[in-house]
Amino acid sequence: MHRSGFVNIVGNPNVGKSTLMNALVGERLSIITSKAQTTRHRIMGIVNGEDFQIVYSDTPGVLHPNYKLQEQMLEFSRSALVDADVLLYVTDVQDTPDKNAEFLQKVKAWSAQHTSSGNGKSGACFLIINKIDLTTQETLEGLVDFWHRELPEAEILPISAQERFGIDQLFEQIKNALPECPPFFDKEQLTDKPARFFVNEIIREKILLNYDKEIPYSVEVEVESFLEEPKIIRISAVIYVERESQKGIIIGKQGSALKKVGTQARHDIEEFFQKQVFLQLFVKVDKDWRSNQGRLRHYGYDLN
Repeated sequence: MHRSGFVNIVGNPNVGKSTLMNALVGERLSIITSKAQTTRHRIMGIVNGEDFQIVYSDTPGVLHPNYKLQEQMLEFSRSALVDADVLLYVTDVQDTPDKNAEFLQKVKAWSAQHTSSGNGKSGACFLIINKIDLTTQETLEGLVDFWHRELPEAEILPISAQERFGIDQLFEQIKNALPECPPFFDKEQLTDKPARFFVNEIIREKILLNYDKEIPYSVEVEVESFLEEPKIIRISAVIYVERESQKGIIIGKQGSALKKVGTQARHDIEEFFQKQVFLQLFVKVDKDWRSNQGRLRHYGYDLN
C-alpha cells in the first residue's frame, strides 16, 4: 500500500506557515522574516518514503488585497482549498481569528465537507496552534476550546515550529491521513520550483531583512543568467523597484547597501546549492509593476 497526497498550509500572515513547511520538509524552501507578505507564491516541498509521498504547499498569508499582486497572492491561498487532501490551517497564540473571517468560513466549509465521513480517507483538516512556547497553559487551553467550537471537525494540534515541538507527531498524523495513491512526482524530486526561483527568493529575503517601510514590498527579483560550472555557479540577477527614488535606497551610499544584500544572499545561495557562487546584482526600475497584469505574468504570478 502506498499513500500520496497534497498537504496544503494556509492561514493569516506571520503565524509561522513557512517555518512549519520547512520543519516538515526538512529543507529551507520558504523564506522566513518577521514581516507580513514574505511568501508571495505557492511553494511545494516534497517528502518521500518507501510507502508514501507528501506534497506540501506553503501559501501566502491571507489578506485583503490592495493591488493586483496581492490579488494573486490571495488566489494562491484560495487555490490551496481546491486540491488539498489534507489541510493545515495555521494560527498562533497571538493571532486574531476573525482577521479574515471570509477565508475562515471557506476553511470551515472544507473541513465539514472533507472530514464528515470520519474515516480519514476523504480528507483531513488539522488546526495548528503555533508558537505555544510564547504563551501560558491557561491561555493555550482557552484557544483550544475556542477552536474546537470554530472547527469542530478539525483535529487541533498545539506546536512550536521554531522549536520543533510537536512536529514529529504532526508528521505521523499527516502521513496516516493520506489517501492510498501512487506518487505524483519522481521520488528524488524535492520541489516543483526551478533553481532560479530559490535564488530569487533568497535575494528577496535579504531585502526584506535590510530595508524598511514600503521598499521590500515594491521589489521583485529576476535571475537573468544562471551558469553552473564544475566548481562554481555564476549568477546575474536584477532587483526591480517601482520608482527611481527606490533605486537609490536599494543601492545605498557608494553601493554599500546593495553590497551587503549581495554578500548575505551569496552566503545563503552557496549553502543552498553546496557550491561556490559568484553573484552579480543590478537594480532597475519597472514602474508600478505590482499593478501591471502583464508584468506580473512575466514575473511568474499567473493571473486568470
